[in-house]
Amino acid sequence: QVQLVESGGGLVQTGGSLRLSCQASGSVFSINVTGWYRQAPGKERELVAAISRGGSENYADSWKGRFTISRDNAKNTVYLQMNSLKPEDTDVYYCNAKSYSVLLRKQYNDWGQGTQVTVSS
Repeated sequence: QVQLVESGGGLVQTGGSLRLSCQASGSVFSINVTGWYRQAPGKERELVAAISRGGSENYADSWKGRFTISRDNAKNTVYLQMNSLKPEDTDVYYCNAKSYSVLLRKQYNDWGQGTQVTVSS
């Protein structure tokens, strides 16, 4: 199982940038995919971007070209660079790790506590 801690959220004006960080601890070697999701009140979480163990990146269409996901394996950290922010990007952003324990033959789906991103108009 993996523990995730997000940081980097905050208040920014339209057109500004933020970089979110997600630091993992625990069984980090078992992580297959790390992703960033967003969730508005009363709505389901939706995928923003994900990066696989092999480095393949996947983006939801709404954020292609503005957001970039990357990782630093030495720091066990995944980043989400958010550029040209818009008021509709305002939400709580969550980090997610999908991992698999070969020993226990069990899949895990772990979440961080979330970080608030607010874009003012």
